[in-house]
Amino acid sequence: MKKYFTLACIGVLLACKSDPSAETTHQLEASIAAEAPQHTSSYAIVIHGGAGTIKKENMTPALEAQYEQKLTESIQAGHKILAQGGSAMDAVEASIRIMEDSPLFNSGKGAVFTHDGINSLDASFMDGKSLNAGAVAGVTTTKNPISLARKVMTDSEHVLLSGPGADAFASSLNDPQIEIVDNQYFYTENRFQSLQRVLNREKNQEEKNDKKMAQLILEDAWIKDTKYGTVGCVALDKNGNIAAGTSTGGMTNKKYGRIGDSPIIGSGTYANNKTCGVSSTGHGEYFIRGQVAYDISAMMEYSHMSLKEATDAVIQQKLTQLGGTGGVVALDHLGNISMEFNTPGMYRASMNDQGELQVAMYK
Repeated sequence: MKKYFTLACIGVLLACKSDPSAETTHQLEASIAAEAPQHTSSYAIVIHGGAGTIKKENMTPALEAQYEQKLTESIQAGHKILAQGGSAMDAVEASIRIMEDSPLFNSGKGAVFTHDGINSLDASFMDGKSLNAGAVAGVTTTKNPISLARKVMTDSEHVLLSGPGADAFASSLNDPQIEIVDNQYFYTENRFQSLQRVLNREKNQEEKNDKKMAQLILEDAWIKDTKYGTVGCVALDKNGNIAAGTSTGGMTNKKYGRIGDSPIIGSGTYANNKTCGVSSTGHGEYFIRGQVAYDISAMMEYSHMSLKEATDAVIQQKLTQLGGTGGVVALDHLGNISMEFNTPGMYRASMNDQGELQVAMYK
């Protein structure tokens, strides 16, 4: 917790009692101003492309270059909007759409497959000024779920739409930003083969009634990491407004209409102009239980923590102790950025009002 009245300020206050001169009053004002939190950036943006076992030794130079190029393209698109005076909401949507259109990430075109062999997508969007929010879960024919989540926020009386109803809402909009596609559009061969490997292991486990093999399926590094391919973005615009969004294909081999944290406001996404915006990526069940995104904002609001203190407390302490893995990108109302995770790596990038670009993947 920050203490805005230091001993120096107290000394000036005491001096004011005995000598309430203009000079002393100015000293007091200067001391208080020096202790107050300062804007680090008038506008800023931060993105993630998922967290997990992302290690340099497992990455080819060519693939590393592809991730760096796409993360750079994504964040620069949002940053350009902010630099020209555009809204945080427009910046978030633009940045996420680029990642949704790339097969590198587990969202949109690169989404993983469900147990039934289809691609089922989730997304959420939140406006920190009004605290309005929109989300979709289990959509199968909307090319860019993040744009549909925003439309739920702006063009409906609801917050969360799911399944066929969400796809029907998309079709009813007749909006060029909401492109309707066949589910085959989302197909990528490597994601499909990943599903086949999981299904084969499940079949062998069932035939042998082998509990140990069942555990190996759960512990397989690649399968575990498919939980973490979610993409997200948080932006602060020149008007002081924060927006956040998250989009994902969920988990490989997910069953029974499973929904993770990404479309859940407070778990996968949260934004509040008074505190911060957050987008999460990780093992969704734990992020839901911990209400990770909202918890960061709440710790800032009620415990007066800094953004860094709050993200560290929630990810490195609370989430880790709960048994969850993953990370967040977050941006506060003063332009401070945090990219916190408890996994070996997280695809991430940030830019501030000076145009300083940071792109990283590893711990």
